[in-house]
Amino acid sequence: MAKKEGSDRNRVDPPLNRRQFIKRLAGTSGLALGLGVGGALVYSDKPIRRAPEIIHTLNDFRVPPSDHHPMMAVVRGSDAETMVREAVAKLGGISRFISRGERVLLKPNVGWDRLPEQAANTGPEVVGAVAKLCREAGAGEVWVTDVSLNDPYRSFARSGIEQSAIAAGAQVRIPGQADFWSTDLGGELLGVWPVSRFFHEVDRVINLPIIKNHSLCGCTLAMKNWYGVLGGRRNQLHQKIHTSIVDLARAVRPTLTIMDGIRVLKENGPTGGSLSDVVMGHTVVAGLDEVAMDSFALGFLELTPEEIPFLTMAEKAGLGQVDWQGLNWTESKINI
Repeated sequence: MAKKEGSDRNRVDPPLNRRQFIKRLAGTSGLALGLGVGGALVYSDKPIRRAPEIIHTLNDFRVPPSDHHPMMAVVRGSDAETMVREAVAKLGGISRFISRGERVLLKPNVGWDRLPEQAANTGPEVVGAVAKLCREAGAGEVWVTDVSLNDPYRSFARSGIEQSAIAAGAQVRIPGQADFWSTDLGGELLGVWPVSRFFHEVDRVINLPIIKNHSLCGCTLAMKNWYGVLGGRRNQLHQKIHTSIVDLARAVRPTLTIMDGIRVLKENGPTGGSLSDVVMGHTVVAGLDEVAMDSFALGFLELTPEEIPFLTMAEKAGLGQVDWQGLNWTESKINI
């Protein structure tokens, strides 16, 4: 068979000049070096050097106390928005807490795939009313977020909070797996822990808990609501739940707390489920002392501060005052 002219089999490379020889040698050496490094990374027992992890800390979002306004305002009534407006007005008005252009985060309890009537989550009317107030104060953006325990999309939808927030001009922010930053909480039990990055990206934080029973610690109120900033396996904290609650209250210092006592989950919390577990409280509480607010709310659950260890622990840590009646506080009734 005749040889095919120009085929590789028959090709004879011409001799290399000096420049061509050096260039080919450099290419061959580079390939060999790359393979060598790659092999070392795959088979070496030595750890791979990584970029140092950034550890964040949370801002203090509080405003200073005022001699001209009470520390806590209790409003009894039947219309959520009216009660929220009255409670905030008693504390000096929303402009005391929110400045024009600020980005504000609202933290309701949206832990569960429940309807508003089941009172496992903060009432949507309260969330919507606070979002509307913030917008009226000129907030640049209002975010509503929580780290739900049930499916977050169902929890936000069935609780009515998603619809209420959007109608009031707020944005719902549901954190994904990549939305948690390592954060030094500086606590006795809680050190560096994954925290929703949304809390690092705002100017103000408003806590919006609901009053309800909790099977492990007796109640879930303002301080316990901060479990919703955490990612990771937070159920392991339940072994020392009172210590973890105090750690969180020390780490997350909100601008304002507005507590929903319109519906109260009195039994079988925190998830509830039966309407027979719910009683009507017809109350909204706004304040700057979470310890005092939690202590006040115990009356709805027929509990005393002596039965709730985290209250005394928080007071000893300097986070507030269990004796809420010793505070400068106010109470009013509207639309009853």
